[in-house]
Amino acid sequence: MGAHPYFTAKEFALRLVRLKARMRAADVAVALFDEIEAMTWISGFGSSANRWRCVAIPLEGEPFFLIRALDASVCRERSWIADVPTYRDWEDPMPVLAAALAARGLDGARIGLDFDSYGMSVARFAAMRAALPRAEFVDIGAVVAELRLIKSPAEIALLRRAAGIADQALQDAAALCIPGASQRDAAKRAQMTFVEMGGDPYRPGPITAGRGWDFLHGHLGDAPLARGDVVHIELTPRIHGYSARVMRCVVLGEPEPERSRAATLLAELQDRQIAALKPGAIAADVDAILRRGVIEAGLRDSYDNITGYTLGLYGDAGPRTSDFTRILHPEANWAIEAGMVFHIYASAGGAALSETVLVTENGPELLTHLPRGLFVNP
Repeated sequence: MGAHPYFTAKEFALRLVRLKARMRAADVAVALFDEIEAMTWISGFGSSANRWRCVAIPLEGEPFFLIRALDASVCRERSWIADVPTYRDWEDPMPVLAAALAARGLDGARIGLDFDSYGMSVARFAAMRAALPRAEFVDIGAVVAELRLIKSPAEIALLRRAAGIADQALQDAAALCIPGASQRDAAKRAQMTFVEMGGDPYRPGPITAGRGWDFLHGHLGDAPLARGDVVHIELTPRIHGYSARVMRCVVLGEPEPERSRAATLLAELQDRQIAALKPGAIAADVDAILRRGVIEAGLRDSYDNITGYTLGLYGDAGPRTSDFTRILHPEANWAIEAGMVFHIYASAGGAALSETVLVTENGPELLTHLPRGLFVNP
């Protein structure tokens, strides 16, 4: 049995209690989790999907972590789960899964799965059903994603650290956005700051340069920057997988009046939106503050994207770059809760702005603290 470098055994025990309560409500005897975020949140360890793996949590009896043999030792070092059945890379993992369940008397049980899991292909599900012909498979949905919405104090502490890294890395990257330099120089500096400040060695996030108004989330380029260019920087540093985010625009030279006006209006609208992030507030109402304000100000004709989404744990090898378990949009009828953390972002009129925001019992708390506006490199 291993130990996590940051979370205690008590933290994982409390997560397991919450998870089993959801399993009882779904009337399943055992649940299988194969998304890297779910596995990591439950067990403390997750690995890529090069070969299938899963965490199995029975309501009664010991859990197990099924994994390829190559990754078993690192799994045992990091996870509190002691039973780690393995298979060789060229073998089918389903007979090993069936044997582990049979040893617990669960090969004919109601088994909970997330039918929307990106780890469960149609072919894999067919192989699972063939290996467990007496079992009944039940869709329990994205249970762990829902449980992860409310952060523990230890998780919030990691997100605070990640937010501090985001602030410093953006300042460092922005300072290199000068004529003759490149976007890649900014990306390199941001990633170096991540590691130097104790963050995970992970890609920095979208960094895109151009002219005009609509090139957010573009591609990293090598062309030299020139006076008049604008560099959109959105940084996504992680610590032990927990990611904070911040976004600003860097203008090389004097910004156009229209862009300056847009940045000022976005900051004012977003400040009002962030202030509304209080426990009990309805997400659609929070979203409307920015969405309607941008359109009424003439900064956009329409606003077709969301204005915020939840933050937290991201897997090293997961396919999702953002956590959309909860998103702010006009039809979001769910309530804001204390312990949620959001990436609140806005873009219009050639300006972009975002923050990492924690919802506390007393209202919102900004975890990122950069000046709220354009960065100008004259």
